[in-house]
Amino acid sequence: MNGTKAMLGAFLVSQGLASAEEPAHWHPLAGGVSSDIWRVDLPGRSMCIKRALAKLKVSADWQAPVSRNAFEWAWLQFAARHAPDHAPHPIAHDSEAGLFAMSFLAPEAHPVWKEQLMAGEVSARTAQAVGRVLGELHAASAGRPELAAAFDTTDNFRALRLEPYFTATAERHPTLGAALMDLVERTAGLHIALVHGDVSPKNILVGPRGPVLIDAECAWYGDPAFDLAFCLNHLLLKCLARADQCEALLASFAMLAEAYFEQANWEPRAALEERAARLLPALMLARIDGKSPVEYVVDEAQRDAVRAFAAPLVLRPASRLAHVAREWGQAAAR
Repeated sequence: MNGTKAMLGAFLVSQGLASAEEPAHWHPLAGGVSSDIWRVDLPGRSMCIKRALAKLKVSADWQAPVSRNAFEWAWLQFAARHAPDHAPHPIAHDSEAGLFAMSFLAPEAHPVWKEQLMAGEVSARTAQAVGRVLGELHAASAGRPELAAAFDTTDNFRALRLEPYFTATAERHPTLGAALMDLVERTAGLHIALVHGDVSPKNILVGPRGPVLIDAECAWYGDPAFDLAFCLNHLLLKCLARADQCEALLASFAMLAEAYFEQANWEPRAALEERAARLLPALMLARIDGKSPVEYVVDEAQRDAVRAFAAPLVLRPASRLAHVAREWGQAAAR
């Protein structure tokens, strides 16, 4: 750790964020599986420093390019212009070291949405706000060729999302292989808006001015339906962990989706919703049998319930999200 501290300290000094004489106190933060994150406390101020990892912290062998750190930095700059209340503020970046600094958001004022949901605190108002912010960010980026060029990161997105989720799941389910690989290529071939890539409740803070999105290292100019389906998937799967809140979770699902579509002015709703509804069951299955399974579905009977529900929808996709949610509500109740 001493070598790491020296490197991080050199970053602060080189970026003019601290002097060499100032005491710096470093605190590792929970950063998911793909990055190291620290809070650094300096006299009178704190900030976060983030570094991408080449090998992700999962049991499966999952390699990913560290260049994603630069694209997350670029996404933060985009969000700072279009939704400054809904993302950390970017402070400084060193592309060679693969490090950037951003504002520190105190957890007592910015609880993690996932922690609230898992505690049974299910607020449809929060879900609605998440859908609105996500839709606003997609709308601000849709149809902008300069962003498409700046976030030409399909290779990253394949390594971080399409392969560990869909390709890995196809290997576990050969009968679904053709459908899942078709979904991979269809998704990879769309370049419509700036995708965050990891809109999960664990990456959404419930701030005093609304939701704050963090951890955008999968940023890609691609299919916005992926972000929508990725987030909605978590609300469905949490019905297994919090069966007592299933009705509220399904109501939140509906509120998030409707708030999102109210902002989605770049294409007809039917086309966008069809893609999200096709992605959703594949993502449900991927979080059971892909390289990054959710940690709160551990009972094999529950895993089998997800498989039994999702597999037919992968082969014969629904066109409406409400259909998926309604059918899942009935399956989860059983």
